[in-house]
Amino acid sequence: MKLSRRTTVAAAVAGAAAFSLIATGCASGGGGGDAASSDNPVELTVTTFGSMGLDDLYAEYEAANPGITIKATNIDTGGNARTDTFTKLAAGSGLSDVTAIEEGWLGSIMEVSDQFNDLSDYGATDISDRWVDWKLKQGTDADGRIIGYGTDIGPSGLCYDKELFAAAGLPTDRAEVAALFGGDDASWEKYFELGKQYKAATGKAWYDQSGFVWNSMVNQLPEGYYTSDGELNVDGNSELEDRWALLADGAASGLSAAQTQWDWGKGKAFVDGSFATFVCPGWMLGVVKGQVESGGGSAATGWDFADVFPGGPANWGGSWLTVPTQSEHPQEAADLAAWLTAPEQQVRAFQAAGVFPSATEAQSAPELSEPSDLTAFFGDAPLGEILAKRSQGVVAQYKGPDDSVIQENVFGPAAKDLDTGVDGATAWQNALDLLNQLVVNQ
Repeated sequence: MKLSRRTTVAAAVAGAAAFSLIATGCASGGGGGDAASSDNPVELTVTTFGSMGLDDLYAEYEAANPGITIKATNIDTGGNARTDTFTKLAAGSGLSDVTAIEEGWLGSIMEVSDQFNDLSDYGATDISDRWVDWKLKQGTDADGRIIGYGTDIGPSGLCYDKELFAAAGLPTDRAEVAALFGGDDASWEKYFELGKQYKAATGKAWYDQSGFVWNSMVNQLPEGYYTSDGELNVDGNSELEDRWALLADGAASGLSAAQTQWDWGKGKAFVDGSFATFVCPGWMLGVVKGQVESGGGSAATGWDFADVFPGGPANWGGSWLTVPTQSEHPQEAADLAAWLTAPEQQVRAFQAAGVFPSATEAQSAPELSEPSDLTAFFGDAPLGEILAKRSQGVVAQYKGPDDSVIQENVFGPAAKDLDTGVDGATAWQNALDLLNQLVVNQ
């Protein structure tokens, strides 16, 4: 089922409540004005979300571009950023000159892509070979307009607490942990089987909550909530139903710690032994570090990162930098977006937050293997090397216009049902009821 542009925007608001571009900023802004300079100052606004690793780059860009000042806003989660973006799209004002969008709601953005500048008009064709081909394709609308410069992609590995593994008699060396889960043959069946062993040995939960595990299970399928040609693909989807049954059995077996998404007791659940494993796309590594530190922990708490993931290669997340047509300075904004997504800056974003580059040149950069505060936190794990391996075979799934609504507002509550004792069949039916209410009948 395909929804109208108006319906998609309304549902989004309601449902979510060049490598050498060293920042020249040389072209004229919107309306044909003079280029930014110390005599012609331009303020650019930027809105990002979560841990994108860009915060430390703005001052450098300002220093290299006299006359440019950057006013940056970071929204805590992608879901809240989605609400903010679509509210301002509907209002016709308020969007930042450079606005980050997330993979889960890219489909909705494409329904209103005419509200974003075609970056081909501002130099995109000169750098279009920068990214892995599917990342560029995702950021291109049906009319061939490039509306987003890719930042990261989300290859996934497994975070685990070495101290808790040791207490349960499980191996702690990351290579041995990868082998324990089955290496290249790792499966969700094995993941839940090991979880039951851990629960029997310790009496504690295996993972934080069912929602993030479910997201990972869905995202690695060839087709998720939509078919590749844009049709809704939930009711009657046997692959989703089989994975839901595994998840429901895990929750019924006490493997979920029933944590609140994006909270975890202000990080305390990461340090008090509440759960032993955590699904980790690259961008989540910075989240784990931040949560542990918020909860009073440190690298000594014992979290590590293994080169393995149940079910094989998986991509969860990734984002783009866009220039909305609301911007009064589209050329300067496009120049900034291009610089922030250049390979050098993608490497630095990775070092800061673990966000794995979508720029091919950055993916093989030796700097990805250099020590950083983030690698030190994860026991000197070679994060770049692991994520490069985990990215092999990853191809991003097609995301339909209401993909994020389905993930957050349909299966989010249903996954929480599992964590509060609702049986799998009832929770699945609850999800279908919400799907009909929020998507099908809108």
